[in-house]
Parts: sequence; C-alpha cells; structure tokens
Amino acid sequence: MKRIIRAALPHTPRRRRRMVAAVLALATALAALPGAPAGAAARETGRPGTRPVVTRAALDPQLVAGRGAHVDFLEQEAENAATDGEVIGPDRNAYTLPSEASGRRAVRLDPGEHVEFTLPAAANAITVRYSIPDAPAGGGITAPLDVAVNGKRIRTMTLTSQYAWLYNQYPFSNDPNADLLHPDWWITECSCVPAATTPYPSIEKPFRPSHFYDEQRLLLGRTYRAGDRIRLTAPPRTTAAWTVVDLLDSELVGPPRVRLLAANVLAFGADPTGARDSAPAIERAIAFARRTRLPVYLPPGTYQVNRHIVVDDVTIEGAGSWYTIVRGREVALPSPAPDGSVHTGVGFYGRDAADGGSRNVHLSGFAIEGDVRERIDTDQVNGIGGALSDSTIDGLHIRHTKVGVWLDGPMRNVRITNTMIVDQIADAVNFHTGVTDSLVAHTFVRNTGDDGLAMWSETTANARNRFDHNTVQSPVLANGIAIYGGTDTTVSNNLVADPVREGSAIQVGSRFGAEPFTGHLRITGNTTARAGTWELNWKIGLGAIWFYALDRSIDARIEVVGDAYLDNTYNAIMLVSEWAVKDLYSISDVHFRDVRVDGTGTSVVSARTAGSASFENVDARHVGAVGVNNCGSFHFTPAGSEFTLADLGGNDGGWLADWQLPNTITCDDRPPVVPPPPPSRW
Repeated sequence: MKRIIRAALPHTPRRRRRMVAAVLALATALAALPGAPAGAAARETGRPGTRPVVTRAALDPQLVAGRGAHVDFLEQEAENAATDGEVIGPDRNAYTLPSEASGRRAVRLDPGEHVEFTLPAAANAITVRYSIPDAPAGGGITAPLDVAVNGKRIRTMTLTSQYAWLYNQYPFSNDPNADLLHPDWWITECSCVPAATTPYPSIEKPFRPSHFYDEQRLLLGRTYRAGDRIRLTAPPRTTAAWTVVDLLDSELVGPPRVRLLAANVLAFGADPTGARDSAPAIERAIAFARRTRLPVYLPPGTYQVNRHIVVDDVTIEGAGSWYTIVRGREVALPSPAPDGSVHTGVGFYGRDAADGGSRNVHLSGFAIEGDVRERIDTDQVNGIGGALSDSTIDGLHIRHTKVGVWLDGPMRNVRITNTMIVDQIADAVNFHTGVTDSLVAHTFVRNTGDDGLAMWSETTANARNRFDHNTVQSPVLANGIAIYGGTDTTVSNNLVADPVREGSAIQVGSRFGAEPFTGHLRITGNTTARAGTWELNWKIGLGAIWFYALDRSIDARIEVVGDAYLDNTYNAIMLVSEWAVKDLYSISDVHFRDVRVDGTGTSVVSARTAGSASFENVDARHVGAVGVNNCGSFHFTPAGSEFTLADLGGNDGGWLADWQLPNTITCDDRPPVVPPPPPSRW
C-alpha cells in the first residue's frame, strides 16, 4: 500500500519534478503537431493566445458526438492546461489519485504553484474538480484556492476534503487508522480470512483509500470573454500539503428566473441567508400552493433544511440551480426510524408507495446540498426519494447526499432531465422496485460511490424504462450504468467513462435478488471510455460492458446495437457466471450489431459462462491479446466451449474470423495486458 500511496502523492525532488514536467510538456506539445493522433494532449494550449483544449469525458468531442448529456458547460482537463505543477498519471489502478481523475490524469500543485486555463467561450461561472489531503485522523481539512483572471485575483475558494477520503471494506470508514471492518471476510491482500488465521495478518493502513475528489462551483461576478485566462493557485499560505486539480468546467449562467404568480417562500417566513431553518416555511408555502393551485417559488438564496420535505401534487421552482440552494445538515435521529434510518437530512420525498405514493410533483431550478460523509445503507438521506408518479425533476444540481434520486416503487412515469448529480456516497439515480414507464435523460453524473445510474428490480420488476443521453463519469465503486433485472428496458446514447473499482461502464446483472430479465433489453448507441476495472476477488479484468449471471440465467432477448467501446482497460465485452453457479446458469440470446471496439488491453470478447451470442458488423482494432477468450463454463469438453459465438458477417479486424467458430476453446484466463493507443476517429 505504501507504494501505491507514493504513486498517488508523489514527493519527487523539486528539480527532478521540473525536469519531468518539462519533458512531458515537450512530448505532449509534439504530439499535438499536425499528423499526431486525434485526442493527443497539447501542452501549449493553456498559454495566452493559444487555443484551449475542450473535451468531453477527456475525449475529443468528435468521438462522442450525439452521445451523452447536453450540458451548458465546457470541460477542460487540467493536464491540457498551462501549469508549473506536476501532471500525475495516467493510472487505472484503484486507490490512487490519477485513477479517480477524469481521463486518469490530473495536475498536482504544491503551495505556490498554479494551473491556468484559457476560456474557450464567454463564461461567468466555473466548477473546479479537486482533491486535497485528509486530516491525519480522518474527517477532512479545508484549504484555500486562489482564482485569478488575466493575472488579477478575484476570488478565493475554500476547498474541503470533509466529503472525501473513505477507507477500508464496504461500507467503508472515515478513519484512516481503523482496523478491518470485517475481519471475517476474505481479503485479497493477504489471500486469507484474517480472523481465521494465526497470527492475525497485518493489513497496512490506511487500507484501500478511495473517493478522493470533490467539486465546487463559483460565480465569477461578471462575464469574461473567450481567451481570458483563469488561473487556479494553491497559495503559499495554504494548509494543504498539495492540491490536485482534475478539471475546470466553465459556463455562461443566465440571470435568475423570476416567478411572480407563485407562493413565494419568503412570504411564509423562509430565510434566504441560510441562518435559520426554512423547512416549516417551505411546508407552509406548499400547503398554500396546493389550496390555490399555484407553484411554490424559491427565490435566489440559501435555505437551510435539515429533514425531508414531503411533496405531493405540487410544483416547486427555484431561480436556477446556481442561485437557489437548499442545504442541510445530516441529523442523528433520537431512535431509529421504522425504515432503519438513524439519520435524516435535506431531501424532497414523495409519500411511501405503501401509503399510495405521491403524484403530480414537479421540481425544477434549484440545488440540493447535503452533508453526508459516511455510507449507512439503511439511512434515507437522499436528495429525492419516495414514490413520485406522473412527476418531473428538471434542472436540479444535487451533491453530498447519499443517493441523488432513489425512487421506491411501485410507481410510474417519472422524468428526470437536465440534472447534475455529483459527489455522492452511493448511487446518483436508482429506480428501485416496480418503477415503470420512466426516463432519465440529459443528466450528468460524476463521482458516485456506487452505480451512477441503476435500475434494480428487487421484489417487483421495473418495466419500460429508459436511460437516454446521459453522461456518467468516474464512479469510484461499481458501474456507470447498471440494469438489475426488469422488462423492456432501453439504455441508449449514453457516454460512460472511467469506472474505478469493481465495475464496468455498463452492467447487465442477474444479482442482488433482482427479478428476471424479460421482454427486450436494448442497449443502443452508447460510448464507453477507459472502462473495465480489475475485479478484486476474481483477480481478472472486467469488460466495458459486463453481463453477469449470478442469481439466475439471463435469457431475455438482448440487442446491443451501435455502441462504441473505446480504450478498454481489459475486455470490451464480458459474459460471466459466478464459479459456484456456472453449471446452473447461462447467458444466451445476446446479439451485437454495428459495434466498434477501439483498443482493448486484453480481448474483444471474454466468455466465462455457458450460453450464446451473435456478432454482426462488430469492428475491432488495437486488440491487446486475443480476439476471443472463450472459457465457457471451464469444463473444456471435446465438443468445445459451452459458449457459442455466432458470426453473422461483417466483423472486421480479424478478431472473430481468426478463430474456429462457433465454440472453439480459447481460454487464456488472465492474458497479459497491452495498453492500447488513445482512441481516434474511425
């Protein structure tokens, strides 16, 4: 662990660091000359008078055109900006700062150092994604970051690590010095169950540090022009030994939205300074609005709310998520609630489905900022929760809650659109149990502690839901998009990048007690980047898209059409059953068509299950090991693998035609990883 931490927090002597930075700057500048591969970093682009590098999920935007969320900001990676700091990464190994950074690289600043971005368009607001150290005993610190424009300091941001730095085994600890939370669990680091060994093995601390990053938004006070320079400096006075800047998002925010004909919460006693609890005033405004059929309006300000606001048949509008902020503390309950919660916190909740749920709820134009710093799975400390049928959630910004939006059905017809959900301890969105005819679209997710977007058909199947045109970046644990059972589901036109640990960009999983897959599952037009993580317990690399039969077979018709899997860490496509059930369950009726694979560390397809899949017009290049790694269910019968690959033609790149199909055993279970070149236009 010491070696990994040193890689994350380098302490190279100053002169050597300057030399390394200079060499990197020269190499990346040369890479950007005419004829260099598309997407190559251009070190000189952050300097005055040069063209800034704008990316999407650290990719050339042309590689992901038409995919992912439509957002109002422009993204610039710190490693492409001018700096006297040190570029760290790339690194895809969990528990390091580069691995959790967008694009797997970032810039480390020592006190007095800076990184400078050139604005690509007019902007009056920025978002900085950053990391600073934890306190020695956990709990976080604060530190300043100076913001200057064209050489003149205009603001000082106060950064915090109070919502970052988790350690240990699931569900994790804030204490870097804690002993194992579960000494009776298998630990890969010692290949043992510690509690069953004599002597008890020593696990180096801090054990499995993760969740390093946070982000902060800042209104600049005026509009700056394209070409103006935004400099972020870790000042000499900083309390942080180092500051890592991952990226800067710049945006031109419009004026606050004004709603005159509405139940204005100020008229009911709400405090826009955040000094007093505004929950009772907001509830009085909601009651009045329901009687008069008016919307509730939250004008610009910060409103303190430390518990759930129950919503039903009401519209609540803010002045815009940059202007209207509903913020609250996490509050310990005097005794556990019936649902097991031991805390409450800020959130807008529909009534429980068992009580009939809520309907006709419309939330828009405000931010929800929680105070969740630890993961307690029984706690209902989500930004939005309950059951919300025939409802809309639009234009919100949600951060520092457990889950941004966790909806417990049965319920139907909720639409989540144009929303940002960042810095969550667990998921961003989860459709849980009997959610039907619902949509998440043009929603941007970054830095979740579990699945970014999930549909979980526990006890009752979800049906006819869509995740469409969303962006999910850097889920620290688990998957970008996860579908656990359900009927007639569509995952389309999404952009998913940089899963860090024990997950994939897209997972189709028969697990967690989910109801079976039925009808059609359509996965169409998605792009993934730098996906597929190391599975800690299996000690194998996962695929960018991962099919997992654990609780039962997956045999609904699945169509994967038009996806692009870019710069895959290991496999592009993986189909697997758990070893204990490999002779019970299989994965079949999966069909891949018009798919492009640009770079794999190992294989295009890895099959570790019985079943079948077909492939038509699946093109691949820069394949690291073998095109097909077909282990079947590991019986290695004379008749071949228990998994059959059907070649329907047009599969360019030689990855499939080179093998004796349909079920030749080509089982190299852990082939050497060959890092692929950066993706480029096909």
